[in-house]
Amino acid sequence: MTTASRDDGKVSGGRSWTISMAVAGSIIDNTQSHELASLVCGVEIRQLAGQIARAAAIFRIDEIVVYDDSEKSAKLSAKSRKWNECAADTGGAFLARLLQFLETPQYLRKSLYTMHPSLKYAGMLPPIDPPHHLRQSEWLPYREGVVLEKRPDDGGSFVNVGIIKDVRISQFIKAGTRVTVAMGEDSSYKRLFGKKLKAVPPTEPREKMGLYWGFSVRLASSLSAVFTECPFEDGYDHTIGTSEHGEQPNPTDLEIPPFRHLLVVFGGVTGLEHSLREDSSLEVEEVSYLFDRYLNVCPEQGSRTIRTEEAILIALQYLQNPIQRACSRGE
Repeated sequence: MTTASRDDGKVSGGRSWTISMAVAGSIIDNTQSHELASLVCGVEIRQLAGQIARAAAIFRIDEIVVYDDSEKSAKLSAKSRKWNECAADTGGAFLARLLQFLETPQYLRKSLYTMHPSLKYAGMLPPIDPPHHLRQSEWLPYREGVVLEKRPDDGGSFVNVGIIKDVRISQFIKAGTRVTVAMGEDSSYKRLFGKKLKAVPPTEPREKMGLYWGFSVRLASSLSAVFTECPFEDGYDHTIGTSEHGEQPNPTDLEIPPFRHLLVVFGGVTGLEHSLREDSSLEVEEVSYLFDRYLNVCPEQGSRTIRTEEAILIALQYLQNPIQRACSRGE
């Protein structure tokens, strides 16, 4: 990725390109299938989600797609679950909710999330601490907030942005909505309270100033839906699959073309090959045909298995320099 400061994840100028990663929801189903007490199992699952969220923040991932990669996962019923605290969720839905919660600044969580079994103990996980998780006294040109029920007499909305006093924005937005607020150029918050600020698209901090602004979370019903439900108008223009069966280029020799939206896909415990077999809408013979590159990022591994959260860290570090080179060529 591009060089960023520790404080705000800022790169020089704006950034139009994005990096997405897709993770199989079956990693949650696999964790819960062990013969463990439900409490212990629940803690292990949350730790797994926390590790994935931290990896995404460290490597400045813009979108995480969680996909259900088998009919068993997608149709999992309450009776078939070994753990009972969130029986209505598939593994993918459970993981997506936890990731979304962890991405949300701490000062907004009580307003944006009702009590839910899957979020039990989630607040105890290590914070991912991206730039938009600002402390009360910290300043950046943008802040995340939630629209409040009370309204200014002269129109617009009040927003809690995590500072000593609520701010006003010019737009009338439904209460309870999460918004990104442009805070202006004056770092003295006291001067803001008499002004009307503006809610902006959540992509503006990245596109206008090059700030890393956390990740969005998307839930896909299958591997194919990762591609077909892409939120970007022209889809992902470069895709990478990861597998022990993939090619093994040295990262110094790996060339990634300039891109607008890069996608890196990780399989479940049994790999992307299994995800392909379980997706009836995909008609390709080899899963590698789905991707522009199909890579083994950890050749000659000493362990017979690499856990998904380990594979994510290995792969994102492996791809860091090739991505830097691709982005520098695209500027």
